[in-house]
Amino acid sequence: MFVGKENKISADKLRAGETIIIVGFGESMTPKIKSGEPVIVAPVTAETVLKKNDVVFCKVGGHFFLHKVTAIRNGKTFQISNNHGHANGWVSRNCIFGIMTKKL
Repeated sequence: MFVGKENKISADKLRAGETIIIVGFGESMTPKIKSGEPVIVAPVTAETVLKKNDVVFCKVGGHFFLHKVTAIRNGKTFQISNNHGHANGWVSRNCIFGIMTKKL
């Protein structure tokens, strides 16, 4: 299984349908995810139901994040935030590449 970081290579693997491991660094998702803790991320497909508080791998404002969905507007746009209340912005579904399924 591919082990990657929060970057375009990981996004490309997910877009290709691969389930991957992402290791993120930083304190923005503590205590939900600790810095350096690997997580399994599955691709987001047309059938994937995204819900508030799901942890997703996405791109917001040119940056890749493993953050959570904090609001959903009309089922089409998703607010992405860290675990401390900082909103990174709103994205469409095509900017969400994967969803965390398990911490390792």
